[in-house]
Amino acid sequence: MSTGLGLFHWPISSIYNLLGIKKIYEMKLQHARAAEILNLVCENLIYLDKEKKKMVGKALMSACRNENVEFLLRVRNANTELITLITFGGPDLPIVFDAVKFRRAEIFNLLRGFRFNNVAATLLDCENSNTLLHVAAMLAPSFYLDRISGAALQMQREMQWFKAVKDLADTGERLVLNKDWLTPLEYFKKNHKELRADGEKWMKETASSCSVIGALIVTIMFAAALTIPGGNNQNSGYPMFMKEKLFKVFLISDALSLFSSTTSVLTFLGILTSRYADEDFLFSLPRKLIIGLSTLFLSIATMMIAFSATIMIMLQYHSSSLWVILPVPLLASVPVTLFVLLQFPLLVEVFWSTYGPGLFKKEKNWP
Repeated sequence: MSTGLGLFHWPISSIYNLLGIKKIYEMKLQHARAAEILNLVCENLIYLDKEKKKMVGKALMSACRNENVEFLLRVRNANTELITLITFGGPDLPIVFDAVKFRRAEIFNLLRGFRFNNVAATLLDCENSNTLLHVAAMLAPSFYLDRISGAALQMQREMQWFKAVKDLADTGERLVLNKDWLTPLEYFKKNHKELRADGEKWMKETASSCSVIGALIVTIMFAAALTIPGGNNQNSGYPMFMKEKLFKVFLISDALSLFSSTTSVLTFLGILTSRYADEDFLFSLPRKLIIGLSTLFLSIATMMIAFSATIMIMLQYHSSSLWVILPVPLLASVPVTLFVLLQFPLLVEVFWSTYGPGLFKKEKNWP
């Protein structure tokens, strides 16, 4: 009996291992034990001497570098004084510089929530005479930039970091010179010269490709408006299918396609003729790209609707029209679907990066 039960239970445990349930259970158990240890440590933080505070400071540094925000919050709630070990520490504990240099947004937001803005802006890296704003002006590590698609969006993210740190600094700190005798803004332009050039190239190539498509749609829809389906009445000059509902669909979709494609071409032309200053990558260029891609998508969709309406008008009185008309909307949806699959993710990413909640929050209500 026991052998049979053993054989019965063995496949179930194997399935659990295969699904990773056992591994998840072990991770949850480990997290629960770590939380218990942290609770015990936090209860005794107020009784620490200098040596033990130094050890806790190293643990906080490690938590910051691993972006363990939960650990920092628990320690802050237990003993607020300990946070000053990493916030205002000496050269051995440059956690503010570390968070900005390696673009750790969660840690940066957390430190901003500790109300140390004025002091943080005046901190100085004695070795290079760099302020916190100079550190923000450095080029982000490659492992961080590689997660962002497109050089233009990478440049935008770098500008967002620079602006976030700049908001902490007073006017005087924004003009401090480092050992290379450069202000933070000059230092930013020097370090991001190649990335700005790559972003300009990426933007121009995208705008050129999309403007060609938009120009073709303008030509096609303008010609379609002049050569309407069914032609005109010889006596009155009005279109033959003027009273047909499908004809009204054709007119509306043709007009929308023409207007939206024209808007798209003009917007992409504005991208091609932009000055491409560093600050343009923050809002100006992404906004133009969003408008251009959105109107181009609208023009393609309405062009397919106009084409489908034209086919339906021509074949609506044919005896076998049903078998011909049915595939038309399906085939017309193929280009629209391809455009959505290929370009819509880029549109969403640009929109979210420009108008989304962003990495930096003006005020954070930490638990």
